[in-house]
Amino acid sequence: MKKNMGTTDRIIRILLTAVFAYLYFAGIVTGTVGLILVILGGVFVLTSLVSFCPLYTLFGLNTCPVKK
Repeated sequence: MKKNMGTTDRIIRILLTAVFAYLYFAGIVTGTVGLILVILGGVFVLTSLVSFCPLYTLFGLNTCPVKK
């Protein structure tokens, strides 16, 4: 797996996960929508930790800076 996520992208995903977790655990968003947010947050954390997003490969995106 080649890294395809830059630092900024990873930070944004972690922040979104924190927002999703707050919304769910504070009871603001509940039910099916809340569970979807929690699962999406888990995916965001996992992809941020490994710096690889499978969807990026499908669309040919790469936010990782080019090393010279």
